[in-house]
Amino acid sequence: MEQTKKRSGLGRRMLRVLAGLLALLLGLAAFFTLAPLTERVDKSSVDGSADWMSRLNDSLLLSEINLPGTHDSATQYVQLAWFSKCQALSIREQLEAGVRYLDIRLGADGERLKLMHGFTNCKESFDGSTLDFLTVAAMCNYFVSEHPTETVILAVKQEHGEESVAQFQRMLDTVININPRDWLLTDTIPSLGEARGKMVLMRRYEDEAGLGERAGIPLLWPSQKGYQDTSLNTTAVDNGSYTLWVQDRFEYNSEDKWAAFIAGLEQNGAEKGDIALHFLSTKGTAAYGHPYAFAKDLNQRFFKTELPEGERIGWIVLDFVSAELAAHIYETNF
Repeated sequence: MEQTKKRSGLGRRMLRVLAGLLALLLGLAAFFTLAPLTERVDKSSVDGSADWMSRLNDSLLLSEINLPGTHDSATQYVQLAWFSKCQALSIREQLEAGVRYLDIRLGADGERLKLMHGFTNCKESFDGSTLDFLTVAAMCNYFVSEHPTETVILAVKQEHGEESVAQFQRMLDTVININPRDWLLTDTIPSLGEARGKMVLMRRYEDEAGLGERAGIPLLWPSQKGYQDTSLNTTAVDNGSYTLWVQDRFEYNSEDKWAAFIAGLEQNGAEKGDIALHFLSTKGTAAYGHPYAFAKDLNQRFFKTELPEGERIGWIVLDFVSAELAAHIYETNF
């Protein structure tokens, strides 16, 4: 009898411990799901942000224009948002705010391509369905049809899946072929006049399918984790028809990232036909970081930094962009 009571008491204590652990896990899950909903940006508009490229000369190469861009552009609503969310504006809102470079990460889902960040799916809304690339392409096409002086660069990366690069390319090409006149497909950097009213495809993978110009402009660089050596900033990479000067040190803390960003702005050797690509985004040195915490600090520093007007800076890619931050970049063109 006594042993039975002891076993019964032990069982109740174990149940209480398990119930406590379950409550803790549910609480953490709720926090990591709901807290990112409060991670917002100032949605104040800036006059002329939707048509700022109308003020530029047709003869300029896209590489000569100082462009605002976004990192993981489709992550306004994304699974595991605490770790994966990098934007508080939708893609439509980003384009209206002046963003002209989109970081588009795709994975295969059956016969369609979906937006992803790592292994997490991007969604159309907080409780909506997975965001489809057809939807994103339609958003971009609608924008440039309404604002024909503008262009949108889609820098596409194969983010997840078991498909080969060639298979992925053919899936993407199928989507492009639905409305081919909406796209500017070339393997060299076009002029703004050629790109106006079009979506421009850039690719972060080799042309294994042999599509040539249809594969888009190569935008290739080796991963820049590199947090062990925090002196690293910009790297020059041969992309065939041009040299890419890129700083994407995404595993630095705020101080080291800011130092790398500023050094990259000052030290890149990009010439007229080259691209200078500067990422201000980072996840920090942890395995799974919290992008919003870093973006709050880095974006504030960036907005307070006086950029040289009328000088070539390059394409600057941000987490949690706003119209004011975008204008801080594109106004340097004038």
